Amino acid sequence: MARKIGSRYTAHQILGRGSAGTVWLGEGPDGPVAVKLLREDLASDQELVGRFVQERSALLGLEHPHVVSVRDLVVDGNDLALVMDLVRGTDLRTRLDRERRLAPEAAVAIVADVADALAAAHAAGVVHRDVKPENVLLDMQGPLGPGGAHPALLTDFGVAKLIDSPRRSAAGRATAPTTRIIGTPDYLAPEIVEGLPPRAAVDIYALATVLYELLAGFTPFGGGHPGAVLRRHVTETVVPLPGIPDELWQLMVQCLAKAPASRLRASELSARLRDLLPLLVGMPPLDVDEPDDAEPEPSEPEDALADPVRRRGVVPLVPGSATDSNRDTHTSMRVPGPDELAGGALGTARVPRPAGGHRPGSARHRAEVARKRRLVLSASALALAAAVGLGTWLAVSGPDESAPPQDTKQSGPRTP
Repeated sequence: MARKIGSRYTAHQILGRGSAGTVWLGEGPDGPVAVKLLREDLASDQELVGRFVQERSALLGLEHPHVVSVRDLVVDGNDLALVMDLVRGTDLRTRLDRERRLAPEAAVAIVADVADALAAAHAAGVVHRDVKPENVLLDMQGPLGPGGAHPALLTDFGVAKLIDSPRRSAAGRATAPTTRIIGTPDYLAPEIVEGLPPRAAVDIYALATVLYELLAGFTPFGGGHPGAVLRRHVTETVVPLPGIPDELWQLMVQCLAKAPASRLRASELSARLRDLLPLLVGMPPLDVDEPDDAEPEPSEPEDALADPVRRRGVVPLVPGSATDSNRDTHTSMRVPGPDELAGGALGTARVPRPAGGHRPGSARHRAEVARKRRLVLSASALALAAAVGLGTWLAVSGPDESAPPQDTKQSGPRTP
């Protein structure tokens, strides 16, 4: 059913739903558009509406071949909408779900496109704050690039900032949102987890995480409870990926540095990635298996251990909750306290493992070791039982009378 969005746009069909709103296929004066209609509770927030209007010029002025441009911002009654370019294609998460991991050349080409988009945004003073595969669109009508990659465009600029901007106190002073985190846990930079204001470097960290995921099939610090994911960002070191050139790995390590100042700028990252493309021509996807995702408790039956759980790129905050159809997963989380970030038993690194194996120290690995130990003990028990049976038979049957008598002479001094 069609509905009017402001005076210039008509929304015809829902393309997807997310936690921040609904995306519609729409029509405007210049042709088809994508209309992101924010939730009604957001539209009724007068402070957010004010920020929406203030951000209008910055978002409308962000033009780049690898950015899904915002054409208009609509404030009309209960409607609060971003009108964006319509991209004929799919998102990067859909491709990852289908292929599990990409060949290094295609992965690097896609990430270089996104780095170009971030360079333009950062130059304009805009920080994305929610870089993830769901927000990278692949233009299926565009020319193929290195490794057969479709052009990549970054979308959803400004949404995280609009929702999470400082609010005003009763005295009119701005108050920073110190108890909430906006973003997706797997891609959050350590400084955001620690409550620091997000700068351009948070986008570089998130994009390096996306590159790791494209190559490995899983994120470097993801898996398990969101609190554990946040802790790993702060306390753990990224585990190397076997099979990629050292130059590429060192570049990823630099962009995943805990200190924001140690990371590259977006323009530098794009240039370095494109310089590495000739080294990656013809390389197949990496042959590493996923770390154990949800490790079962020791009391679980062995049958449960035989059925590995696939890691997901995005960790839901509510256990058992359904994934949004358009994977728009802006989330709100409290900032963990220092004691929760201290590490401990659950702070061990998520180590990639060879195909078919289990990560050392994981529940599945311990179960496999225990199973082998039980087999060894069973074999030892059988051997012992056989030996006892043989000894009993010898004791009952007695010595062989046909055998020659044994020499019973003792050596050494004799006792009188």
